Amino acid sequence: MTIIDGKALSAELKAQMAAGMPQIIERYGRVPHLVVILVGENPASQTYVRNKAKGCETVGMKSTVITLPEDITEADLLQQIEALNADDSVDGILVQLPLPKHIREQKVIDTISYEKDVDGFHPMNVARLWQNKPCIVACTPKGIMEMLKAYGIVPNGKRAVVIGRSNIVGKPIAKLLLDANATVTIAHSRTEDLPSITREADILVAAIGKPKFVTADMVKDGAVIIDVGINRQEDGKLCGDVDYESVAPKASFITPVPGGVGPMTITMLLQNTIECFENRMTAR
Repeated sequence: MTIIDGKALSAELKAQMAAGMPQIIERYGRVPHLVVILVGENPASQTYVRNKAKGCETVGMKSTVITLPEDITEADLLQQIEALNADDSVDGILVQLPLPKHIREQKVIDTISYEKDVDGFHPMNVARLWQNKPCIVACTPKGIMEMLKAYGIVPNGKRAVVIGRSNIVGKPIAKLLLDANATVTIAHSRTEDLPSITREADILVAAIGKPKFVTADMVKDGAVIIDVGINRQEDGKLCGDVDYESVAPKASFITPVPGGVGPMTITMLLQNTIECFENRMTAR
């Protein structure tokens, strides 16, 4: 059994991005610029935003964090986004989710220019993904594909099962695995006899948001296990959607939590920012 070390791979990819930054400055006269908007004071969101800013610093990119009050109106937030859309010095815009209840998340996502949509959530990027056109791919699914590639795991001809059908992870990773010629099943909370389906998987992606949901009896010997879940247990420790202790001995490859998919998500965000920047620069 091999542990897929997302932390080490993430550090390696960041080092490559940092090494390429002088050429970017030489070619375009400046570095890519990511703007992150944080609404309210959600502690988890504050941590994520700090990590994103730190990631930008590591690779030598510019980042700006705009902190807005919890009670900002939706109209004012959208106005702020429109100003960033129009600002030529900004290459990537990210609004940290979740948002306060009075603000419609989809409306916010729709307002971000799809050319600066580093999350890959804009309907235009989603549509282009499903139409096999160039697009910005959501960070977590993109990170998973990078991990498979780095560890020589080839989905071609394999059976892949994705547990979870969210727009952020489940659906896009299913499409990327399909594009890599896997035969893909999307399972979810309403799937009947889920274990019989997951036991067929050569590659199993767990993105259901339930701690230690996937147990050893749901996994076939030699399967590749990708655990997207991040759940906090009563003792304060993090765990994934997979019961790591029981599943790991059966797996050929497995991602740990923490230190698996999580670090790759932020690294892909940095990659997407560079991609948005270069797309905008070359379109001129």
